[in-house]
Amino acid sequence: MTWAPLLLTFLTQYTGTVAQARLTQVPSVSQILGHTVTLTCTGNSNNVGYEGAAWLQQHPGLVPKLLTHRNNNRALGVSERFSGSRSGDIASLTISDLQPEDEADYYCTAWDRSVGAHSAPDQRGSETKTRELPWRHSAESPHRALRTLDPDRNKECL
Repeated sequence: MTWAPLLLTFLTQYTGTVAQARLTQVPSVSQILGHTVTLTCTGNSNNVGYEGAAWLQQHPGLVPKLLTHRNNNRALGVSERFSGSRSGDIASLTISDLQPEDEADYYCTAWDRSVGAHSAPDQRGSETKTRELPWRHSAESPHRALRTLDPDRNKECL
């Protein structure tokens, strides 16, 4: 896929090095447009539990955009619908009032003091889907997915 080299390049420039994966992101979830969803990133006391996590959003073909850093600090220009938090070794990104433009890949990263570099998720992200297209998880896909459903067309969360 074309996004992988772009993300790897960004993380390398952002952190100076890409550490061995030590973070785990949320498994597949479905949610309805207009509702709230929370993505989680589990680390340990050397990374997420130490200084918290940053969350990035990447739309296809574009560079990743910083949403939050050190948990609840929203980056400049980021909608208040996005909020970060942390409880122990788990960082969360909550997206309220889900909109079609929220369809993107979401990544967490955290400084890991045990290796002196940023940690990245082992699966490199959570994919948010807002379109009404069939979703298939491929073994080749490095994402975990979150799909949002149009409430006028789907009355039930999968």
